[in-house]
Amino acid sequence: MAIVFCCFCVCLITCTAFVFMSLTTQNIFRLYCSGSSGPVLLLLHGGGHSALSWAVFTAVICSRISCRVVAMDLRAHGDTKVKNPEDLSADTMAKDVGKVVEALYGESPPPIMMIGHSMGGAIAVHTASANLVPSLLGLCVIDVVEGTAMDALNSMQNFLRSRPKTFKSLENAIEWSVKSGQIRNIESARVSMGGQVKKCEESANNPSVSNSIGEGIIEEEEEEEGAEESNKKRMKEDDQEVKKESFYTWRVELSKTEKYWDGWFRGLSALFLSCSVPKLLLLAGVDRLDKDLTIGQMQGKFQMQVLPQCGHAVHEDAPEKVADALATFMVRHKFTEFKEGFLC
Repeated sequence: MAIVFCCFCVCLITCTAFVFMSLTTQNIFRLYCSGSSGPVLLLLHGGGHSALSWAVFTAVICSRISCRVVAMDLRAHGDTKVKNPEDLSADTMAKDVGKVVEALYGESPPPIMMIGHSMGGAIAVHTASANLVPSLLGLCVIDVVEGTAMDALNSMQNFLRSRPKTFKSLENAIEWSVKSGQIRNIESARVSMGGQVKKCEESANNPSVSNSIGEGIIEEEEEEEGAEESNKKRMKEDDQEVKKESFYTWRVELSKTEKYWDGWFRGLSALFLSCSVPKLLLLAGVDRLDKDLTIGQMQGKFQMQVLPQCGHAVHEDAPEKVADALATFMVRHKFTEFKEGFLC
């Protein structure tokens, strides 16, 4: 297990290192790291997203408390490359998290607070439940509840079909994400969408594009030989121009992961409640709370906070509110301290 590549890049307003962690020669995980002291916040993104969805949140939380941040691209997501990217079972992904922590820190990992959003929240629970992070301090799950998630699975394919399949540019993808409400924070969308879509050269092999160009040329053909040569030249130039045009498509075909959805979420509430570490549940709406969690919350088994006026991507829509809630939770449990000069 070795770090095979490391450099620094500017991510919004914070300087963040990104690391390629090689578990084997065929399993390489991309990590984004920030901070130099304090407990580690291990961040797990939602389905179809990448570690870049935590970019704005990372800048905010690091300004509030003493901490280190490690955000990882889960398997088949972002720039992580694995031997079997089709295996997105909860068990496999949880083991990935445990192996990455082991590769990073060896047998003596620092205190770790694990935080996951949506699918990443489910994987965080499975990881904690299986005790794959031995130095786990606490667990924070963002906007994923078993009952709501299971109810939503029936309509998930319709939602995925309603999304554009391609975008003309990254800017176009960012614009769509904000207008559609997928991400309500333009600052976060500008970073996050780069991890959700990838550049492709579909135009060169797209029959509809090629045919439309060819038909346009044929309609303009003239009988004169000079005009015919001119048209051929123009056709060649137009074809070359189309091939140069870049399109963007989704990095992850979420519709093909359907067979794993049930495994991510079924039994999640019981697993969450069974985790012995202090727990925080952040929700976009109180209606998302299911029966088991309602009872558990009344019994004081975890702390819950509702952050209204947010979409599903709570940590992107309201990074300051999520950072405040998490910072307060961690300081209350004496996991860390507020930075000097910061007033909660």
